[in-house]
Amino acid sequence: MKSVKVYHYDAFSKQPNKGNPAGVVLDGDALTDVQMQELAFKVGFNETAFAVKSEVADLRLRFFTPGHEMNLCGHATMATIYALKTKGLLSDKKDLTIETKAGILPVTIDSTREKGISITMNQARPKFKPFHGSVRNLADALGIAENDINNDLPILYGSTGTWTLLVPIKSLNVFAKMKPNNKDFPLILQEMPKSSVHPFCTETYHPNADMHARHFSSPYSGTIEDAVTGTASGVMGAYFAKYINNTTQNALNLSVEQGHESGKDGRVGVKMTKHGESYRVKITGSAVFVKDFEITLADS
Repeated sequence: MKSVKVYHYDAFSKQPNKGNPAGVVLDGDALTDVQMQELAFKVGFNETAFAVKSEVADLRLRFFTPGHEMNLCGHATMATIYALKTKGLLSDKKDLTIETKAGILPVTIDSTREKGISITMNQARPKFKPFHGSVRNLADALGIAENDINNDLPILYGSTGTWTLLVPIKSLNVFAKMKPNNKDFPLILQEMPKSSVHPFCTETYHPNADMHARHFSSPYSGTIEDAVTGTASGVMGAYFAKYINNTTQNALNLSVEQGHESGKDGRVGVKMTKHGESYRVKITGSAVFVKDFEITLADS
């Protein structure tokens, strides 16, 4: 029987048990794909990240939900880089590259005594695709009324590394009554049956936040809701710049709040820089160590 140490960090928060929990395994090279999947299932977080060696970047990160591997995960990236930095495994390096299934992405670490460690990671270029499904069925699957969805804005699939369905909501009070039936998502999301669903609005709890959201997982991932999502916040920021703000600004900085309904209350910084007709997207956040524990793997 093989035992593996897993570190629990909460990302997009500096307070334990807030933000979004991620499992971090620092010796991923010692594990097979099957063992990584087993570990992620037993850990049970929305994502567990595995740091492995890379031949093309400073390191490679692999991300697993309890059900399958992901191309990219923002909060698990934050957690892993924070773990490596605080454990002295990155020496004084402030700029590095990470290899992911979404591409090779730059990461910048800023550390000050006053503010602590802040991590900024580039996202893949934002992409959008139309949703042609039933809005009524989508609303039913979220446990809300069809007229709770803001039909002045488009419902779109968006990705800066991982696809999610962006659903504009009219008002903040709608989010508390959402009760997703995740198992219904694949039939409704016929263009992308494995996509997650990300309802959002521009009304917020915090006066200095720009957007509020919840994030509901694909049923294939084995989880229900992601407390505070990095990649979805990134593409949501690009959506804001393209469909809501819609100005000629070359740069836009947003603060995204998420996790209030589950008592997590995390925050993601999102920066968009306009490049032609598209945007380059960066997300910024921090993390905090919670605990470590051992997971025993089945014989293989």
